[in-house]
Amino acid sequence: MPIVKRILSLTQNNTLSKHEQLVQGVIESIEDGTLSIGDQLPSINNMVEEVGYARKTIFKAYEELKNRGLIESRQLKGYFVISQETNITKRMALLLFAFQSYQEEFYKTFRKEMGKRFQIDVFFHHNNLTIFETILTNIKGKYGMYVIAPIQNQKLVPLLQSIEPKKILLVDRYLDLGESYSYISQEFDEVIYTSLVQLLPEIKKYKNLILYFNEESDYSPISIRVAFERFLKDYEIQGTVKNNYSLGTAKKGTLYFILGDTILWHILRDCVRKKYKIGEDVGILSQNDNVAKEIVFGGITTISTDFKEMAKMAAKHLKNEDTTQVIMPSKLIKRNSL
Repeated sequence: MPIVKRILSLTQNNTLSKHEQLVQGVIESIEDGTLSIGDQLPSINNMVEEVGYARKTIFKAYEELKNRGLIESRQLKGYFVISQETNITKRMALLLFAFQSYQEEFYKTFRKEMGKRFQIDVFFHHNNLTIFETILTNIKGKYGMYVIAPIQNQKLVPLLQSIEPKKILLVDRYLDLGESYSYISQEFDEVIYTSLVQLLPEIKKYKNLILYFNEESDYSPISIRVAFERFLKDYEIQGTVKNNYSLGTAKKGTLYFILGDTILWHILRDCVRKKYKIGEDVGILSQNDNVAKEIVFGGITTISTDFKEMAKMAAKHLKNEDTTQVIMPSKLIKRNSL
């Protein structure tokens, strides 16, 4: 078998360990066309017989090739070549909610921090359980690392736990997979509640406080709504929760707490058309900061975590192969919109 001959030829190279000989033999076979996408590698048992190395040495080499995204293991069938990108150190999957501005900021920083030798394939689940399960089932076993913004639903725990703890990092949202799993996540309940308490003097300027909350379109955790309603009750504030904004309905004396950017821009446009002054006639509070919110109307007040810092921490975790368990702090950024 050509690949076995290739590996045996590398045994003469005293600078390579047995593990490195196996990995290099497969890589060179892919590069010269001996192995193509879809080709099956010798089984571990066959490699033991042909090359004479221990099973654990061959298994370790195949695992490294899997981590680089060059091969995959198929249950009861064996190992198969799935990529010819041999210059990649590791192939990783990034599964996010959607390409909203703050997640785009996370991706760009993460991509820059990881460098060119890491291949990053991006997928979006749009807060849909079926889509999430389908994507993860289809890509499981094909990547060396999985960076996942999970839906906070206990139904997904067994599926996520089917991936080795060292190969998965949860980001943005927290889901308890057990003490051996890593995460870099946000906390919502207390952050939202304490931020609203800090804004109490500004909130009292307005007759009504409206939260636009839509789990499907905003991908927002229910804990935000819970914290908002707790605040209304504790401080006897006149307020309500609405699912969607109807165009043209912006009213004076209202403070709008907006989670999704689409609704934010609709309300701001209506305020411009009605000549309402932001921060006086109408108040605006937004979730998740970005550059545009720093600038428009003298700045939009936000409650946000630092997604660039989250991305840097994620990249560091992957490069160092640490165990990381961090709840990222969020902060209230006061600007002129209140």
